[in-house]
Amino acid sequence: YCCLGSYLRDYTHFRESRAGKDFFATCRSPAACCELTLQPLRRFPFDAAIIFSDILVIPQAMGMDVQMVAGKGPTFPEPLKEPEDLLLLQSKVDVNKELDYVFKAITLTRHKLEGKVPLIGFTGAPWTLMAYMIEGGGSTTQSKAKRWLYRHPEASHQLLKMLTDIIVEYLLGQVAAGAQALQVFESHAGCLGPAEFQEFSLPYLRDIARKVKDQLKESGQDVPMIVFAKDGHYGLEDLSQSHYEVVGLDWTIDPRSARERTGGKVSLQGNMDPCALYAPKERIYEIVKKMLEGFGTRGYIANLGHGLYPDMDPENVGAFVEAVHAHSRHLLNLK
Repeated sequence: YCCLGSYLRDYTHFRESRAGKDFFATCRSPAACCELTLQPLRRFPFDAAIIFSDILVIPQAMGMDVQMVAGKGPTFPEPLKEPEDLLLLQSKVDVNKELDYVFKAITLTRHKLEGKVPLIGFTGAPWTLMAYMIEGGGSTTQSKAKRWLYRHPEASHQLLKMLTDIIVEYLLGQVAAGAQALQVFESHAGCLGPAEFQEFSLPYLRDIARKVKDQLKESGQDVPMIVFAKDGHYGLEDLSQSHYEVVGLDWTIDPRSARERTGGKVSLQGNMDPCALYAPKERIYEIVKKMLEGFGTRGYIANLGHGLYPDMDPENVGAFVEAVHAHSRHLLNLK
């Protein structure tokens, strides 16, 4: 078992480190990103690290203004409104110029880790990025972005293709900088129905994995890739055949059902409800035990089914990690 820090940020240290600082200014500082990546590892015995960054650095690289507004989250002052707005985007992005700060952060962090744990790079998926770029920020319905899918399908595919090409180069740059695994976050999968997922999400997720792997193979490299499509349980079978080694799960999927539906084709990651961390430590131990027993002892990465919330007690994160390691050892000894 491997308990990742993918969603387990130490919010207390994170808030103290970023007090009074612009979020994206922090993202553009390799030293700050390195420090924020390493902080959770100093406090908890995670088995991997994920680079501190944000999925919205890609729209920024395409020329869009993205701000982190207190109490509101990521905000685009001028979101995309009509297909003509695509002409305002920088369709061909030199990732080595526009996103070099991410690559520098990865390289610096790899050196600082000194081989103790692997380092994971990541990106947002095309549909998720498109939704942010059109909605202008967070949304519970993604209705403005979905309006594009139904009213402007050709323009939607144009934007998704544009994003896919940039993402492929971005992920390859992360590997060149030192990333040892890659994760693709399709955070808004749940706002799509199965048919829309098949048309506007899945083909691009597959393209990303295939193109990254094909180009890495040319230089004799092979880096594992993880895909996480939140609330996309209807696409689990397809995701397990999309060139990714690992499929991330949210907490709405039963572990045994996920095993059956993916047929052993991929490893699985997840899927404890983050809100379970509000429980007493004894209850967290019970929840983790049941989760691990459900997934079994092969091809599984223990993690949360989504991110932490700012008011969560870091001590309960520690209880989660301790429970994963303790129950893992117990299950393996039973074999």
